[in-house]
Amino acid sequence: MTHFEIAYAASVPPHVVTLGTAGGPRWWSDHQGAPRQGIATAIVVDDGWYLVDCGSGVGRQIQQAGLAMADLKGIFITHMHSDHIVDLGSLMLFAPFEIKQAGRGPIPLYGPGDRGRVTPLSPRATTKPQPVNPEKPGAGIEATFAGLVNAYSADINDRVMDSLTKGPYDYFAPQDIQLPADVPFDPDHNVAPAMEPFVVFADETVRVTATLVSHHPTAPAFAFRFDTLNGSVTISGDTAPCDNLIRLAHNTDLLLHEVISLETMASMYTDTAMLQATMDHHRRAHTTAEDAGRIATQAGAKTLGLHHLVPSHAPVEVWQKAANTYAGRLVIAQDLDRISFERSKQHDKADHYVA
Repeated sequence: MTHFEIAYAASVPPHVVTLGTAGGPRWWSDHQGAPRQGIATAIVVDDGWYLVDCGSGVGRQIQQAGLAMADLKGIFITHMHSDHIVDLGSLMLFAPFEIKQAGRGPIPLYGPGDRGRVTPLSPRATTKPQPVNPEKPGAGIEATFAGLVNAYSADINDRVMDSLTKGPYDYFAPQDIQLPADVPFDPDHNVAPAMEPFVVFADETVRVTATLVSHHPTAPAFAFRFDTLNGSVTISGDTAPCDNLIRLAHNTDLLLHEVISLETMASMYTDTAMLQATMDHHRRAHTTAEDAGRIATQAGAKTLGLHHLVPSHAPVEVWQKAANTYAGRLVIAQDLDRISFERSKQHDKADHYVA
């Protein structure tokens, strides 16, 4: 880095860039009809940054945010739903051409391990579907990354053999997150047992802790907290209201929490059976705006940011209901917003706004 770049990095407060703020397996727009990209968040600290989730469009959003792939220090996947990992493949294939001259080791990639068994069948089912990949129906991050490498073997082998490029494992180091041995986790019956947060990653800039959250039947599903010298940010991942998250987010400077409008979602379905089964899932696996406000209040979060908006085109007033249960600073995130989590920049008074 040049002296100017070093001085600039030192002067920029720690912040997140909400690369994509939509949740769910669709190509979404916001309430005004503008595209809203899939869920992905950059945590920027000093001269490096960290990525949480790889939703649709993440590569373009990284470029739009002015973030350099050579400065990426780690990737963290909250859970294995497609809207959180759909562009992991494109990142795996395209990012090496941005970082190949960086002279660095592989980027650590942390995510859930294997679920271990097929997802339980909805009690509303009238027939039994056949699971995909029954030998490994709940692949974790290591197996998913390996599957992507296999799926793109023709492309990768062409470039490795003919152009002498390096392979994906030279640039990325996937690792299943191992739960502490004393946590009584069960993917069907106890997806988020009471537990203490545990460290999954640390370097000279951040310490990343994780906890299990309640996104049944998807398990394991994680929330992550990034602690720095100058502030902290906690990212909920997808979850229903969960005591583990409140514990993880205690006194955090910024809580980025997922949010759903159950009423708006219910209006989008015409198939009665799908409506009933899907709404069963949403009620037990996601969080309303008012509940997100309660969680932020109980955690003592200095700022609450709402993202992973489901559906992302719901009226802004739906998300502003979080102010009914949270008296702090409220941000309803838009794509490519920059939100500081520097401790000295937090405000004691209420400051409710759409970023």
